[in-house]
Amino acid sequence: MSETILPELPQELWRAGKLELAHGVQQFLQVIRVATAGLGQYLAEIESRGAKDLYGYGSTAKWFADVAGLSFGEARPVVNRAIALNPTRGLDGTELPPSAPATATAAAEGAVGDERIQQILDFLASLPLDTSVEDRESAEKTLAELARHAGPRQLAKAEQNILGWLDPDGAEPKEPEPKQPRRELTLERRKDGFWKLNGLLDDEAGARTAAALEAYAAPRPVDEFGQADLRTKPERLGDAWVDLVDLAIACPDQPGTSGYRTLVHVTIGLDELKTGLGTACVDYVGTMTAREARMAACDCLMLPVVLNAAGEPLDVGRLRRFVTPGQRRALNIRDRGCAFPGCHRPPKNCHAHHIEHWADGGPTDLRNLTLLCGFHHRLIHHGDWQVRMAADGLPEFIPPQYLDPLRRTRRNTLHRAA
Repeated sequence: MSETILPELPQELWRAGKLELAHGVQQFLQVIRVATAGLGQYLAEIESRGAKDLYGYGSTAKWFADVAGLSFGEARPVVNRAIALNPTRGLDGTELPPSAPATATAAAEGAVGDERIQQILDFLASLPLDTSVEDRESAEKTLAELARHAGPRQLAKAEQNILGWLDPDGAEPKEPEPKQPRRELTLERRKDGFWKLNGLLDDEAGARTAAALEAYAAPRPVDEFGQADLRTKPERLGDAWVDLVDLAIACPDQPGTSGYRTLVHVTIGLDELKTGLGTACVDYVGTMTAREARMAACDCLMLPVVLNAAGEPLDVGRLRRFVTPGQRRALNIRDRGCAFPGCHRPPKNCHAHHIEHWADGGPTDLRNLTLLCGFHHRLIHHGDWQVRMAADGLPEFIPPQYLDPLRRTRRNTLHRAA
C-alpha cells in the first residue's frame, strides 16, 4: 500500500482565494477516500484471520467499534464494505475474491466515496438470485466506472436500467386496500411574510404526495458542482413543493393562468431592476430582493411594474416580453430539458432564461433564450457560471475557474443521448 501524503494547509487559511479553497477540499477529499480504502484492507485481513483469535472479540465489527470509538451500528457497515471490496480467506485458507472488484479499484484511487460504494453494494444485493456471474460482474463494472463522475441520481437511474434488463418482470405487485378519503388543507399568511401550510391526507393521497415531493426533494449530486447539498430535508421538501406548484401553474389547462407563468405583480424601480440591488414589492403586501425579481422576470413568473425615479409606472409587463407558447414549444424541442451540463430535469420543470436580460435590452427570441430548471436558473443569476449561445444556435456554459482553470465550455448531453 503506497504512502498517503497529506496536503499542506496554508498558515493563514482566511487569506486563501476561492480557487485555492476548492483545490484544498478536493485534495483532502482524495486523501480521505484513499485512507478509507487502506483502512478497509486492514479490516479485511483481520476478518480473514478472525477477530476472536487475534483480539478475543466475537466479530471484527465489534472490535473495530471499540478501537474507533463507534457504535456497533456505525462500525458494521464500514467492516461490511471492507469485506466486499477486498479479498479475504475462508476457514480452510481458500482465498475469497471481493464481491465488487471494480468498485474496489475506484475506491483505492480515491475516485468514489462511501456513499456511492454503498449504493453499488446495495444494488448488487438486490439482484435476483438467478442472475448469472457474468451479468453480475458486468453490472458492477458498469456502475463502478459511472460512479467515478456521476451523482447519486444518475447512478440510481443506471441501476434501474440494468435491473430492468436483468429482471424485466420485476416483483409481483400488491394492491393496497382502499381507505375512506379524508383530506384537509389550510393556508394562512403570517405577520412576518411567511405562509403557514397545514394539512391532513388519507393514506392514498399522502402516499402520492410523498412520492411527488420525494422525487423533487432528493439531494443534488455532489459531483455536479464539487460541493454537497447542505439543505435539510424540510428545506428540500419546501423547494420540492415550489417546483410542483410551478409545474401545475405551467399546465395549459390550469384555471386562471392557461399555462402562462404570470401570477403576481412585482413593483420595482428601474435602477433596482437593472442593477439587481434593492428590494421590490410583491402584490403590494410583501417584499423580495431586486435580484430575485430580476431572475423571476426572465420567464415572466411575475408581472413587473417598473417605476422611474419619480415613482411613475414605466412598464406594466408588455406581452412582447412573454415567452409565447410557440416559442416555449420550440425551446422544448431544441433544449429537451434543462440545458445546464449534467442536469436531468425535463422541459416541464424548466424556466425560459434570457441570456441577455430583457432589462438590459435582450430580446425575447430563441437566440436569446434557453431552458433552465429552478436551481440552475438561480445559479446562473447568482453564481460564477456563465451561459452564451454558440455559433450552432445551442446554449453552452462556462464553468467557474475553480472547477476548470481554462474555463472550457460545456454542454448538456444527457437529453440528446436519451
